[in-house]
Order: sequence, then structure tokens, then C-alpha cells
Amino acid sequence: MPNKNPILVTGAAGNIGAVGRTVVEMLCKKNLPVRAFVHRIDERSQALSQIGAEIVIGDLTDGSDVKRALEGCRRMYFGMSVSPPYLEATVIAAAAAKESHDFEVFVNISQMTVSQMSLTNMTDSLQQRQHWLAEQVLNWSGLPVVHVRATVFLEHPFFSSWAAASIVKDGTIRLPFGTARTSPICAYDVARVISAVLENPSKHIGKVYELTGPRSQDMNAIASEYSAALNKPVVYVDMPYDEWYKKGLSSYGLPEHVLNHFATMAKLHKENRYDRLTHDVEKITGKPALSIEEYVQKHADLFSGVSQSVSLAISD
Repeated sequence: MPNKNPILVTGAAGNIGAVGRTVVEMLCKKNLPVRAFVHRIDERSQALSQIGAEIVIGDLTDGSDVKRALEGCRRMYFGMSVSPPYLEATVIAAAAAKESHDFEVFVNISQMTVSQMSLTNMTDSLQQRQHWLAEQVLNWSGLPVVHVRATVFLEHPFFSSWAAASIVKDGTIRLPFGTARTSPICAYDVARVISAVLENPSKHIGKVYELTGPRSQDMNAIASEYSAALNKPVVYVDMPYDEWYKKGLSSYGLPEHVLNHFATMAKLHKENRYDRLTHDVEKITGKPALSIEEYVQKHADLFSGVSQSVSLAISD
């Protein structure tokens, strides 16, 4: 039976990777009714309206706004940028969903590190702690929940804007990851999984999907993928963490919460905590995740210096 109720997508006008926005686009292409929750009207939200999405303006930490946005919805994707009130917004969204009639699915984007965390084994990232707590709350809620735990995005500055700047400057990628392995994923692939779950949720309820790229490899191998994509030499320079932090990370003027999160991510990479590999993307969508080489080829302008931007991450 066709779904006639709108699917609520939060973070629909987000920045890095634009998972919410891409989910809206994918659902609209399938002629599914979509309600896009945005913080303000701007060019991004207007573009979503033009492709057929219903636009709702509000604040995810305002219960009245969230309840209003959820009216008539039975399916929801919840995502929010890295920010101090992330847990508060999750709880509000869950409470609002509990009041919705015949709710079918609450798709929650989480982080891969959560699978290695527990009440007595946290990380130093306040954001990652909030994701772990958010999963507990959603599990307790009794809602039909699907957790999508993504590893670090290829759109994260580690692998996009900051990497692009050093590649353009001297053909290097400079990070403090040592010999550790990692498997970054393209946000488009994360959106493919989420839209597939939202389209046909019944078989996914209660599942936890952990999403990675197609390979877990060290930074030398990753630099080789950049080289192949750009047809130019790219090498990895392993920087001492303190030097990287002082000369790089701390110079970007990031909010304290985001700075803490990025710094923790770098330390966890060094500890090989991102050496993870799954094939959940292909299992759910029937198509494997993009490789780093494919991603860089698709964004050649960024890595050739034509386009430069620094965004904040929603995933780890």
C-alpha cells in the first residue's frame, strides 16, 4: 500500500555531506511525500521546496516545533549537526514521536564509535557520549527504532577541505593518525541506506546498521587513492598530535564542542579505533559504498583548488 503520510526529515538543510538534504532528494525522486524540517528559509530550503518537499521551519530543541512538524507523519529520520544540545533534541524528537498515531519508524543517525562504548567505557568526545546516551533513550522509548551508525565521513575536513588544502599546497595529507587504519564513507552512501529504510521500514525495525567505506586501510594506502584519482603524487605525512593540534586544528576557530569532538576523533584514529569494515551499505541498497578514489574523482574541483570550504561534521 503506498505511503500517503509525509516522511519527516530533520537536518534537511545541513552542511557536511548534507545527509538530510540528500535523503529528501532521494525520497522525492521516488515520489514519496516528504516534509523537510529546517532551521530557516534560505537557498538550500528553497531548493528542497522546488523538488517537491514540504518545508517546515523550527528548532529541534523546541518541543512545540517538533510536535507540529510531526503531525500526520509516521516515519522520521533524525539527524542534527554536532552541537551541545544534541541529546536534548533527540529526547524531544522521541517524545513527540511517541505521541504520533501508528508511528512506523524512527531512523536515528548515530556514530560507529558507539559500538565500542558502554556506561563505564566512554570517549573524551562529549558528542560521542551524547550519541551513546541518545541510543539508550531511543531503545527505552519503545519506538520502532533503526540506528544507523556511520564511521567518519569522506566529507569530514580530515579527508575533504583540510586534505584538499595541503594537497593543493604541496601534495600531502597531514594528519596525526600514525599507521592506523580507517574506512571513511561517503555521506551519499549513508543517505542511500537511510532512504531505503524509510521507504520500506518493516524489515529493518530494531536493527543497528554500521556503515563504512569498502576498505579499511592505512593513510599511505588512502593517499595512493587520492593520487590515482587526481593523477598526481599525493603522500601522507604523519604529524605529531600536539603539532597538528596547535598548527592546524586549533587555528580553524571551531566552537569548543566541535573542537573537542574533532580532537578526540584524531586520537581515536591514532589508537586504531576506526579500523572497522562492514558491507551493510551493499546489503541494504544492493550497491557497494563508493571508494575513496571514486569520491575524489567526483569532487575533483575541491582537490584541485577550484572549490574550498570547511564544514562541520554530523558523523564521526
